[in-house]
Amino acid sequence: MNDSSDKRTELSSVGEFTLIKRLMAPFQNSNASTILGVGDDAAVIEHDSDQQLVITTDLLVEGIHFDLSYTPLKHLGYKAVAVNISDVCAMNARAAQIVMSIGVSNRFSVEALEELYAGVHRACGDFGVDLVGGDTSSSIAGMILSVSAYGYVLPEKLVKRSGAQIHDILVVSGDLGGAYMGLQVLEREKEVFRSAPGAQPQLENYAYILERQLKPQPRVDIVDLLEDLGVVPTSMIDISDGLASEVLHLCDSSEKGAMLYEEKIPIAPETIEAAKEFNLDYTTAALNGGEDYELLFTIRPSDWDKIKGNPNFSAIGHITEEHLGTKLITNAGEQVELQAQGWNAFRSKN
Repeated sequence: MNDSSDKRTELSSVGEFTLIKRLMAPFQNSNASTILGVGDDAAVIEHDSDQQLVITTDLLVEGIHFDLSYTPLKHLGYKAVAVNISDVCAMNARAAQIVMSIGVSNRFSVEALEELYAGVHRACGDFGVDLVGGDTSSSIAGMILSVSAYGYVLPEKLVKRSGAQIHDILVVSGDLGGAYMGLQVLEREKEVFRSAPGAQPQLENYAYILERQLKPQPRVDIVDLLEDLGVVPTSMIDISDGLASEVLHLCDSSEKGAMLYEEKIPIAPETIEAAKEFNLDYTTAALNGGEDYELLFTIRPSDWDKIKGNPNFSAIGHITEEHLGTKLITNAGEQVELQAQGWNAFRSKN
């Protein structure tokens, strides 16, 4: 199919989220049952008088989202489920079902696919979800996975990206940057193997960051913990593309600004050590690395005492008026404009 006009805009020039906005611009919700459409971590559909249905989907393409030279198939199956469950959690919902479709070339055996689905099975057990359907297809080259997750939430507990208010506190779960540093280790060992095929990978000292990359854990526990603490965030998003990108998404959706403090960003010692080894800035890894699948959310100042001191949470900043912009206060006390340099599916590789 040819472009509709002579003008050609390269995908790499607009980025994933600008592309989505352009493609979705003509679409308007016409059904009363559609509560929330494109533009958040998941869509929300009216389900019954008590709960709303949350739906999300992800596409994973070999060579783009995963590299099978260092990703075990069982881990890939697990991760494919985990990343979708994370999007459901970002709506303050609980996942219940998944649907998984797969396209594969004939280079994969039945046993290989059984290994992939063993990882899916393990994830379903770990996160309490049922695999209820899907499709299979041949692929000209490589593997393509598509997973959709379905969850449920009470209407008054639903959290969107767009609810942040001035003076709200920015909070993040867990620690950041580990998945990115795990990827650096795997890429390094891949290059070593290419130059010396008999070499054995040196992975003994990187268990934590490798697991952050290969077997991420969606924070289903945070949804339960927030409920136990009596806290409903004003906005929330999961960290798949890097902290900076997600802060900007929250601010854009909420039409607000933010102050983010470098010294408050939680980074594990293992991540810091790996960053030093690779001569990388660990704050940059946390801001732009992505694939941590932690939850970033905002809470009312009145809720601060409920989560203060909880080891699962770190307060990293606060929401400001939109005209003040989105700023990072560095350890040196400088105020710089926050920029997203994380994952872009259409960035040119040249």
